[in-house]
Amino acid sequence: MACNYSTVSLPCVGKVALAPIESPTLNTNLNYISKSNTIKTLSTTVSLEKAPIIGKFGSFGGKFVGEVLMSPLAELEAEFNLVLLDHEFKMELVCAMRDYVGRETPLYYAKKLTDYYKNINGEGPEIYIKREDLSHGGSYKMNNVVAQAILAKRMGRKTVITATSTGHHGVATAAVCAKFSLDCTVYIGTKDMLRKPSNVQLMELLGAQVKPVDGGFQAAASESTRGWMENLQTGYYLSGTAVGPHPIPTMVREFNSVIGKETRRQAMEKWGGTPDVLVACVGTGCNALGLFHEFVGDKHVRMIGVEGGGVGSKTDELHSASLVRGEIGVYHGAMCYLLQDEEGQITKTKSVASGLEFPGVSPELSFLKDAGRIECYSVTDKEALDAYKRLCRLEGIVPALEASHAFAYLEKLCPTLPNGVKVVVNCSGNGYSDVTTVVNSIPVNEI
Repeated sequence: MACNYSTVSLPCVGKVALAPIESPTLNTNLNYISKSNTIKTLSTTVSLEKAPIIGKFGSFGGKFVGEVLMSPLAELEAEFNLVLLDHEFKMELVCAMRDYVGRETPLYYAKKLTDYYKNINGEGPEIYIKREDLSHGGSYKMNNVVAQAILAKRMGRKTVITATSTGHHGVATAAVCAKFSLDCTVYIGTKDMLRKPSNVQLMELLGAQVKPVDGGFQAAASESTRGWMENLQTGYYLSGTAVGPHPIPTMVREFNSVIGKETRRQAMEKWGGTPDVLVACVGTGCNALGLFHEFVGDKHVRMIGVEGGGVGSKTDELHSASLVRGEIGVYHGAMCYLLQDEEGQITKTKSVASGLEFPGVSPELSFLKDAGRIECYSVTDKEALDAYKRLCRLEGIVPALEASHAFAYLEKLCPTLPNGVKVVVNCSGNGYSDVTTVVNSIPVNEI
C-alpha cells in the first residue's frame, strides 16, 4: 500500500523497502555521547542537549505529515531548540521538577528480590529499582509533561490536547494544566476507560475534558491529532510518547532523560561506577529511552528493552512486540518498526498492560536495535502478572503492569549473570489502578 503524504490524516502507514542497512555509528547526527548542559540545584538535575537535532536516527524518524502540519511542527522545533539554551526555561523546569514532581527519585536496592534470584551457592546479580513510581502522579510521565507545559506557555498556547492509554499520562497532563491554568482535553479509548475508570475520574476532577474514542490508544492517538489540527493556532499537542514526526520523539526523550542522568549519579554514589545492565519495558519507548539515553555511549552497559508478548510467541497469537516481531514502515508521521500485515495494514495488538498496547515504537529505539546497541525481548501477559505479584510480596512495591514486564524478564536474565553484577530496573509507574486486573487473574484458591 502506498502512502499519500499530501493528505493530512494520520496515521499514514505503509511498508517501506530500504537499502541494506550499513553498520550505523552511534554518533550519527545524534550527539549520543553525553555533551550536555547540566544544571544542578540541590538534588535535582535537568540535562538539555546543546546541539540542534535534525530528527533522523539513521534511516528512522523523519516528518511524514501533510502540509497543514509542517508549519506547526517547524514552529515547535524552533521553540524546542531555543529552550535548550534558555536559562530562564531551564531554571523554571528545575524548580518544577524538584518542588512539584518530587525529583530526584530513589535508586532503591531490592534486597529481597536480589536474594530471590541467588543460585544455590548464594551468588547472583544485585538488583536496584529506579523508583519512577514515586513521582507526583505515580509515574515518570510528569518529567515530559511539565517541560512541555512550560514550553506551551512560552508559545502562547491556551489549550493542551493529548491522548492517553493507561491514564498515567492523562492524569499527569490534567494535573499540570491545572497548575499552569491551561485548558486540557484528553482523548482516551473506550477500551482503556473500562480498564482504568479511576484514572478517568481523576482526570475529570483535575479539570480535564475527557473525550472517549471507540477502541484503544491507537484510535485515541489518531483522534487527538485530528483535534489538534482543528486548533493549530491556540492548541498545543502534548505528546506523551516517543513516536510521531520530528521533533516530538526527540523532545519526549530529552525531557525524560533526567531518569538516566540521576541513575548515573546515584550509581556512582552507591557503588562508584555505572550499572552493568539496564532493563525497562517498551511500549512506544519513552520510559526506556529516559533511562537508556544517558548510557548509550557506555558500551559496557547492556540495555534491555522488554515488550508485551501478549498471549505467547506463536505467529498467530496477538502481542505488542514491535521491536521483536515488527517490520519497518511509516506510522504516525515517522519511520519505525511497527506491526503490520503483508499489505502494510496495521495489525491488532494485545497486552495486559494498556500502555504497551501500541503497534509502533520510537524511531530512536528502532535505530538502536538495528545498531545492535539495545537488546529486545518480550514476555507474556502471564509472566508480567506473576512479576507484579512477586514484587508486591517480596518488596512491598506495587509496579504498573507495564513495568512488570521489565521485572518479569529478570526470570530469564538473572540466571545468566555473574555474581555481583549491578542491574537497574526502571519501575516506570505504580500499579494501584491495575489491582483489579491482577486480582481477577489469580485463581480463588491462591488469593
